[in-house]
Amino acid sequence: MSDASINTQVDTGEASFGDYFALLKPRVMSLVVFTAAVGLLAAPGGVHPFVAFCSILFIAVGGGASGALNMWWDADIDRVMKRTQSRPIPAGKVTPEEAMSIGVALSGFAVVMLGLAANWVAAGLLAFTIFFYVVIYTMWLKRWTPQNIVIGGAAGAFPPMIGWAVVTGGVSIESVLMFTLIFMWTPPHFWALCLFMKSDYKDAGVPMLHVTHGRRVTRNHILVYTILLSIIAVGMGFTDIGGPIYLITALVLNALFLIGAVAIWRRDETVAEADNYKREKAFFGLSLLYLFLHFGAILAEAALAPYGFGGW
Repeated sequence: MSDASINTQVDTGEASFGDYFALLKPRVMSLVVFTAAVGLLAAPGGVHPFVAFCSILFIAVGGGASGALNMWWDADIDRVMKRTQSRPIPAGKVTPEEAMSIGVALSGFAVVMLGLAANWVAAGLLAFTIFFYVVIYTMWLKRWTPQNIVIGGAAGAFPPMIGWAVVTGGVSIESVLMFTLIFMWTPPHFWALCLFMKSDYKDAGVPMLHVTHGRRVTRNHILVYTILLSIIAVGMGFTDIGGPIYLITALVLNALFLIGAVAIWRRDETVAEADNYKREKAFFGLSLLYLFLHFGAILAEAALAPYGFGGW
């Protein structure tokens, strides 16, 4: 019997507020909040600060609701994977039924309140994002195809579009470009994680690329997606949401990202295991900064634009 099987019996008492908050995947929620806020602040025009605050709050709640529903559906997988065994459901703190109820309730609340606070285009995008993450990715793609993280990555790419729609009431090429940046970043980010997660996904029966096609193919894909990502990221520097600050940031970050991807591509498993996947872990760590700094640069351009410094 595996450690995961033993863990299913763990029950450490009543759930605390922290356990329920953990259902909302606060780390993921923080990325949702940040990218949505950048989309809102970079959009032309503006909204009242209170409307902006409420909109970001409801987008965050919607993101958290998606996390709760993801944990409800994936409880069986989370019990097997070492990375997720301490989550509230496999740890015995929260029941799957509670997680589902919280997720459904918060989803409805977030969508309706965003529609009332901002507009129904933004609310519709939030509703579609929740549906895409929970139904399309979690319930369907994740256990069916090695392209799960490629297609499913769209769910995490919608927040800046929602923030943009809060201000403009629609979608534009700029918000699509922000979506595309996150969409193309997601596969190399997660595949790097998979390379040093050993057999977690295989044990859980999740058909990630390295499980179905091998680690060499995964390394090849990381390089290809990083090249495509770099072209898009640098190209955004010449658009209306770009500018000298963004362009310099993108050039430096994508140079480092490409160097890391090439290093991963050139390695085989013998070398990687010998140094405990040092390069892969470094690339994954850089990927966390990558998205934050790109969107931070977009935010800087938008903040400086009224003073004649941001943008071109």
